[in-house]
Amino acid sequence: MNILLLGSGGREHALAWKIAASPLVTKLWCAPGNAGIARDAECVALDIADHAAVIDFCRANKVDFVVVGPDAPIAAGIVDDLNAAGFKAFGPTKAAGQLESSKSFTKTLCRANNIPTAAYEHFTDAGKAKAWIRAQGAPIVVKADGLAAGKGVVVAMTEPEAIDAVDMMFGGGLGAAGAEVVIEEFMQGEEASFFALCDGEHALELATAQDHKRAFDGDLGPNTGGMGAYSPAPVLTPAIRAQVMEQMITPTLRALAAMGSPYKGVLYAGVMVTKDGPKLVEYNARFGDPECQVLMLRMMSDIVPALIASADGQLKNFSLRWFDDVALTVIMATRGYPGDYGKGFVIEGLDDAARVERVEIFHAGTKADGSRILSNGGRVLNVCATGKSVTEAQARAYAAVDKIKWPEGFCRRDIGWQAVKRETAGD
Repeated sequence: MNILLLGSGGREHALAWKIAASPLVTKLWCAPGNAGIARDAECVALDIADHAAVIDFCRANKVDFVVVGPDAPIAAGIVDDLNAAGFKAFGPTKAAGQLESSKSFTKTLCRANNIPTAAYEHFTDAGKAKAWIRAQGAPIVVKADGLAAGKGVVVAMTEPEAIDAVDMMFGGGLGAAGAEVVIEEFMQGEEASFFALCDGEHALELATAQDHKRAFDGDLGPNTGGMGAYSPAPVLTPAIRAQVMEQMITPTLRALAAMGSPYKGVLYAGVMVTKDGPKLVEYNARFGDPECQVLMLRMMSDIVPALIASADGQLKNFSLRWFDDVALTVIMATRGYPGDYGKGFVIEGLDDAARVERVEIFHAGTKADGSRILSNGGRVLNVCATGKSVTEAQARAYAAVDKIKWPEGFCRRDIGWQAVKRETAGD
């Protein structure tokens, strides 16, 4: 089977690594890929925003299946265009993908289907948004309506901070993504990531994970695309997972099908576990990054049949097996991220780091320069490890991090802290 994977981040390296292990795969390409993905797939210099070029490549290379990694191509309708050209693809259509590309679309759907989520209002006018903030008070959450690469959410602990966020978004700080905003009540609780494969009608629950969105230790600093993750997330107990499926995933699939936009692909629910039960923070229409990395390490089954069953509407009697071990990933980013940062810095010690027992390194923002690996983005490396406990996986991951020589890089040193705290308390 010839498979084309679209994307170039750590999520796509983890997917490439897992897909390449499938005996069903004859040839795997990744467009555009990165220096790490090149070890698992043939990287091709395709502009994935050019749908005609992607389709031409599929025709020329007899591609059987396309796996779409990032959110932007989904929002741009790449799956619709591939399907129209006769190619099978994993991922939702543009209409179904509005669950991620439009916060107001999702909040309206939640309100209409009694899906538990934060109270909110949607604004296209900065003055009205500020007046609502002053009436509600802080803490409060300001979200760009559109896609903002994981940086479109400001959890404002004070009114001035919320007002500044409105000014930034309506002032063009996030481009078109911030032309409209959704402002929500602040939810108190612990957040985790819930994933389900969907085929338009049925949903297959995947493993859970917990992301670390803030840039610095102690969950301080600005929001990022994610600085690390681990799986499973203990806060999502079996009872809470059943509630998420029943109260969020199932009614969402039913509502989209009724709209004529059945959801096929992976549905990622950010879930806040509050004293009143689980509430939806937001939906994403693709695997999380960095959650995908830890999910792929824990998935025992071949992923390719599962992705095909999702696209074909055949998940009803499908199941997946998972390793019991914990997986944890630490993101190494370029200093300055999520703000301005440089590129082209040499990274050394990767082979030594990869030799640490049960460690896997997935590349995100890297490029090859001969035999050298250079930084080429904000989030650059995903140093992953598995273990019998979060404490064990964490120790292995940081042992590998410490072997990497990259003065211009940084990482959080507390990934998995909530689970480690639980494990320590249980001793």
